[in-house]
Amino acid sequence: MAQFKTNDTSIEDILKDIDKGKIQLPEFQRDWTWDDDHICGLIASVIESYPVGALTFMEYGGEARFQFRSIAGSGQLPKDKKPESLILDGQQRLTSLYNALFGKNAVPTKTEKGKSIKRFYYLDINKCLDQELDDRIETIISVPEDRVIRGDIGRTIVLDVSSSEKEFERHLFPLNLVFDSTGYRQWGRAYEKFHNREDVSSRWDKICTEIIDPVTKYMIPVITLTREVCKAAVCQVFEKVNTGGVPLTMFELVVASFAADDFDLRKDWEKRYAAMTEKFPLLSVFKRSPENFLIAVILFSRYKVKGKLSTFKRNDILSLSLTDYKECADDIVDGFKAAAAFLREEQIFDTRELPYVGQLIPLAVLFAILKDGLNDKVKRDKLAQWFWCGVFGEFYGSSAESRFAKDVVGVLEWIDGGTAPDTVHQAVFSPIRLLELRTRTNVPYKGITALILKNDARDFVSGRGIDGTLYADENMDIHHIFPRAWCKDKYKEAKWDSVANKTPLSMRSNRDIIRGDAPSVYLKRIVNREHVQTDAEVDELLKTHLIDAVDMRNDDFDAYFIKRAKALLGLIGKAMGKEISGLDAEEVKDAYGASLKD
Repeated sequence: MAQFKTNDTSIEDILKDIDKGKIQLPEFQRDWTWDDDHICGLIASVIESYPVGALTFMEYGGEARFQFRSIAGSGQLPKDKKPESLILDGQQRLTSLYNALFGKNAVPTKTEKGKSIKRFYYLDINKCLDQELDDRIETIISVPEDRVIRGDIGRTIVLDVSSSEKEFERHLFPLNLVFDSTGYRQWGRAYEKFHNREDVSSRWDKICTEIIDPVTKYMIPVITLTREVCKAAVCQVFEKVNTGGVPLTMFELVVASFAADDFDLRKDWEKRYAAMTEKFPLLSVFKRSPENFLIAVILFSRYKVKGKLSTFKRNDILSLSLTDYKECADDIVDGFKAAAAFLREEQIFDTRELPYVGQLIPLAVLFAILKDGLNDKVKRDKLAQWFWCGVFGEFYGSSAESRFAKDVVGVLEWIDGGTAPDTVHQAVFSPIRLLELRTRTNVPYKGITALILKNDARDFVSGRGIDGTLYADENMDIHHIFPRAWCKDKYKEAKWDSVANKTPLSMRSNRDIIRGDAPSVYLKRIVNREHVQTDAEVDELLKTHLIDAVDMRNDDFDAYFIKRAKALLGLIGKAMGKEISGLDAEEVKDAYGASLKD
């Protein structure tokens, strides 16, 4: 059976059907945004009988049921008034034409700079009949809501068409009468009577023949998707044809779908979001991407129903049923909370330090499936190994969706005694990569920070263990150990600015103690200011950050750097459950100035 049909339809029939509520918008359509200049240009194109592009509709009532609403400016329809068709592409054009040529109220629009205004549109009769006029847009006059154009900061009146007589006098025809056959004929008779001149009557007849009648008969190609088209196809078509606007998220499309069954997904999500973030601020990463929550629901639902998972694709979000959502959403909320608690144990406290948002999805699904079963240390250690392999293998980037289902299944089988999943098996970390990590835009950079904290790192000055509370209260960040100011003229930037020369410290420690001085200087400052009583205690604090105290006191950057690189690679290898290879490779020796192999 055909999935769509095409037909040329008169603009008059389309606008009348909009007025009657036969044609409406799917709820997921964004609000009308065209500015005054765009509206004038569109009207001019219709008057010239130029093509303004095809429209795309869908028949209402099939599988792809969405909540609907009337076009802006068309007035309130009865709540039970169901449309015959929904507009997928053409909202801006149809709303502009309906309001400017069919509606009786001032058109709410905006200036080129985005200021909200209201306008009526007129046709300049004299200019329309000027054979030497090159651009038809000059015949379209836009006037304010009071129908008076003012100049000189409002002190003078440039144009006043606030009454019918003034319209007649200036030969300006109100375009919102075009599709009101009685109204525009009455206006024409009054216009002819006002001037009582044969040439005016002749010109009005010509306007009716050459402008108004052709506009009412103007045809637009309409592509209509039939009721047989599935929801996913409708949404895909919508995204393809609406390339000029702000793209809709999958979440917004599902909101519209569920609304057809009188379920407010947005309000439900807001409640769940508040519950998740109350104790786990890290989960606020989903504020702008709630579709990730829906992905987790789908994965959990499929496993719950079928006991297994197949490959997930992002468009699968559109197949989520309201029943599955209601049955599984509570479990996924618990799963995300448990995942956030797990990450807190791994010393990842906030959104800024979260390596991958995407990896949270399979992590939450695993907790939702296994629940208390992940309290077992062996199982939890495997989960941690999988997590860190994902981070340092850098597997959860832009195309991570294909890995979601595979990893959930793989980790479950591994926990049950099977072989390690691909993420664990395939993950590698190159020693050279350590030198490339200079900012937190690099995922492994964030991972290394967490591993240092997990190594029981304590603040240089206070000596306090760095937990989530201290991390927030002391405004912790990643700072250079050998300061930038001291290093920049002595050593290669690739070394001193890499993560191997950085560690989590409070802003106070960095600003008041380290400053830009050599380590030998600022370590004495710590003792002299009695933040720590002895050199030995300072040495113990440095050790928690995998820093050799002797090298620091000697300001021996090269020796310190090799030792710290080895220590960090050891942490990474331990977290991934595998040895880091290539420590003695020639390229490593060239880059570091020495082998990293003990």
